[in-house]
Order: sequence, then C-alpha cells, then structure tokens
Amino acid sequence: MRRYRPTAIPGSQITPESSYFQRRDILRMTAMGGLALAAPSLAFGTEALEYKSGGYDPKEELTPEADVTSYNNFYEFGTGKGDPAAKSGDFTPRPWSIKVDGLVGKPAEFDLDALTALGLEERIYRMRCVEAWSMVIPWIGFPLASLLDRVEPLGSAKYVAFETVVRPEEMPGQRGVFQPLNWPYVEGLRLDEARHPLTILAMGLYGKTLPNQNGAPVRLVTPWKYGFKGIKSIVRITLTEDQPASTWNRLAPNEYGFYANVNPAVDHPRWSQAMENRIGGGGFFGSNERPTLPFNGYGDEVASLYDGMDLKVNY
Repeated sequence: MRRYRPTAIPGSQITPESSYFQRRDILRMTAMGGLALAAPSLAFGTEALEYKSGGYDPKEELTPEADVTSYNNFYEFGTGKGDPAAKSGDFTPRPWSIKVDGLVGKPAEFDLDALTALGLEERIYRMRCVEAWSMVIPWIGFPLASLLDRVEPLGSAKYVAFETVVRPEEMPGQRGVFQPLNWPYVEGLRLDEARHPLTILAMGLYGKTLPNQNGAPVRLVTPWKYGFKGIKSIVRITLTEDQPASTWNRLAPNEYGFYANVNPAVDHPRWSQAMENRIGGGGFFGSNERPTLPFNGYGDEVASLYDGMDLKVNY
C-alpha cells in the first residue's frame, strides 16, 4: 500500500485566496466555451490538491470561508458550533487510510494517495443543517461510486455503512464521563444513494485540503440530505445487506430519520424546517432567511430514488 507523504512547498508558491476565486471564474468561462481545463495544484500549508472543475454549481453566492471553517457540528470536538475550530488543533489526519469491506469481492484499504488518485474535482453544493441553517460550499472530492467500483460490491449488498475514527486523546469531545453520543459515530446510505453522482467523499474545500474541523482528511457529502448525514474523518466503509445503524437515528429516532432527506413538509419535533437561514453574507439568523427547497433544491437529480415512498414516514 502506498502511503501519503506531503511534499514541502515554499510559502511563495501557495495560491492566495483571491487567485482561487479568480480561477473559479476562469473555469466557468472555459466550460461555457466547451473546453476542458485541468486546474493547477492549490496548496495549503505543505499540502497540494490537484483537481478539475466539477459539474454541480447552484450559481449562488459562496458562504465565506471563515464561516464554513468556524461554524460547525463535529461532536468529537465538542457540542458548541465553535468547538471544532477551537479544539481540533491536536488532531492528526495524516497518515490515514480507509478500510472498505463487507459484501464486496475485493475488500481493500485505501491510503490518501490512493483516494486522491480516484480523481478530485470541485463541486459547489448547497448544504443544509437540521437546525435550519445552510451554506454554499465549494467541496473538492471524488464520487463515492469510484471507490465502490474498486471493491466490486456483491449482488447481496443493499446498504453502505460508514464509521468515524475514535481518538479520545486527540478529540476532546470523546473523553469524559458524560458523553453526548456513542462512539464511534456511524452513518449509512442505501447503495443506490451512495452510487448517485451527487454523493462524494470530500478531501478539501476552497482549494485547500480539508481542515480538521470540517472532517479531515475525508468526509461524506450528500447535498440533498441534512448535515448530520455527512459523517467526518471516515476510517471504515462496509457494504451490508441490512440497513445499518446511524448515530442520530439511534439516539432519537423520532427526530432524526435514517434517510434525512431535506423536506420542508416534515418538521423537526422542536422546530420548523420550512425556512432556513443562509450563514454569512451579511449576518446570521434572521437576516438571510429563505424557503427550504425539497431535496435541498436537488429534486430533479434525486427524487426518482424515492419513487413510491412516503417521505413523511421515511423521513
């Protein structure tokens, strides 16, 4: 197995944030002209990501990077929105590997080199949290289907289960007598959801490698679902025949369903989901309120996955 060894890069070669946004405009104009353009390496610290422009962009104003990296849910570092940024400095996301096993023909373990080789691309997605706030984030990652193809799922596989790392010595939210959740954090998707083109494993955002507080080094992104489905710091992916457990559904099944599709017609028991507040761009709650879109605006792409299902029951 190859191991990830970051290459030292002088600070003078690190791409400034302003150049990153200019690059996005160039990529968009190039795509309109029918040409393909491979993006250069963009560096953060001593690490570089090479990627291309992806095909998903809601054409909405991006949430400021400072908000995306400072306002997070990541209970392994604490229950407060600012805890992940403030308390994740001791977390070491490299070296890293993800074991993929279960109902597959070729179980394997993938290090970061192998994951990067699956082909990183930028995709800009709306992301919505069950607490009624949302963001628009330029993720860098690859389709989860690309990884699943490598292990050859068996015909009996119906679901994909995910598991987060447990490191209480580095993750203060995992230590102490009273724990808010059971560790490890686990999540799951149906296999057809996992193979959908919108579903990616993200390794970066804003042209940079994924920060610790956002789920370094690899996290799940399913933009038509609520944010708690986006399991972070993944160490294991297992294909199963039966529906796997998911942390919040197991803790409070009346509040957090397995599917977690964004649905303004299904309220959380303690608040409405009909409206959302877009973080950043002029303020926090109340100043950027807007109607919640079914499937978070991705209905044309994903609604067919749920034909015949009662989405108020299968929430």
